[in-house]
Amino acid sequence: MSTSVHQRHERQERHHRYRSWHQRLRGRIAAPAFPWISGGALTLGAVAELIAYPGSVTTTVGVLLSAASLMWLRACPPVAVLTVAAALVGFAGDVSLYVSSIVSGLIGLYTLGRHRVRHPAVVVAGGVLASVAVNLVHINTWAGLDLPVPALGEKGSLGLFAEAFILSVAILGAVSMGDAVRARAETRHERHRAQAQLIAMERQQAAQAERAAIARELHDIVAHSVSMIAVQAESATYTTEGLTPAARAGFQEIATTARASMAELRRLLGVLRAPQSDGAALTSPQPTLDGLPELLGQHRAVGGAAELKVTGEPVALPPTWELSAYRIVQEALTNVRKHAPGARTVVKIDYGAGRLLSLCVTDDGPGPARTPGTGHGLAGMRERAALVGGRLSAGSGRDGGFVVEAELPW
Repeated sequence: MSTSVHQRHERQERHHRYRSWHQRLRGRIAAPAFPWISGGALTLGAVAELIAYPGSVTTTVGVLLSAASLMWLRACPPVAVLTVAAALVGFAGDVSLYVSSIVSGLIGLYTLGRHRVRHPAVVVAGGVLASVAVNLVHINTWAGLDLPVPALGEKGSLGLFAEAFILSVAILGAVSMGDAVRARAETRHERHRAQAQLIAMERQQAAQAERAAIARELHDIVAHSVSMIAVQAESATYTTEGLTPAARAGFQEIATTARASMAELRRLLGVLRAPQSDGAALTSPQPTLDGLPELLGQHRAVGGAAELKVTGEPVALPPTWELSAYRIVQEALTNVRKHAPGARTVVKIDYGAGRLLSLCVTDDGPGPARTPGTGHGLAGMRERAALVGGRLSAGSGRDGGFVVEAELPW
């Protein structure tokens, strides 16, 4: 299983490098240079066509202007109106239709639809009228060349407008394609925006749920401590000999204040306590770092390889710190089982000098493949660390895999 995981990781790395190279190439070279390369190449092709098949002055100017204007389409899409108009004028000036005029005209029509310079219906209507005008100019030219041109209304006269029909179909197709691409891009953008909003909402809900869970656990810890204060203060009035009346009153005041604090605490935080399905309260003790061997044993029982390393002199930490550290390790192991099943995991606990507890959970799974940004475990672990004034970092390790590191000062 480890071999297959590494192979999949290598394939993902190669794919990521290829995509990064392709995006850099498009962003740095292709995107800015493409209009100039395509426009320049088409202009050279137009020059070659005009040399091989010379046309009138109107045709020459229209063909060259239509091809050369492509260089400014990306910077200023409305220039596409000039591109299309020049192509039609060039075609109207002669009965010959140059390939460069066809290509530049179609690109201009596509640009008008893609950037929606005007509504597609307006562009198509204008193009159809311009096609009919070009067709009428050609009909007039054919009549001057003593060609057998039937009069309007005679048999075969509708065939004279085949040119306008073909041009209209080409205009409709190019504009529709550009508008379809624009609509698809907008739909994709809206979908990505909606997904980003959904992910943000899920993260916010996860953070709120984590805060609620932390508040419930703090309620249990503080309630236990305050109740102990109340019990000890009351018992001190009966177990301590030789107390003065003022001392007894002081102990009673401490007990009364502790009970009032407990009532206020239950009123403020008790609503966050989630009851069990049968309505029973949560009564199990909160886990501590002493339960890590059992936690790693559970991890091994489901097929994971885990090792615990403890350095420094273990000390008794406050309950909140013990709970936060335990939960961070627990969530890190859960992430390993979810994203890198079968990976070898090492949990390091360091009771460093200067009242600092350091945690480090590493695995040898496919670390980079685990960062799509859609999970809530890391957010919860950061909430745990921030609760006790610590910090947490997570990401790929130097030798691969995934690393979760936390420092909890106490």
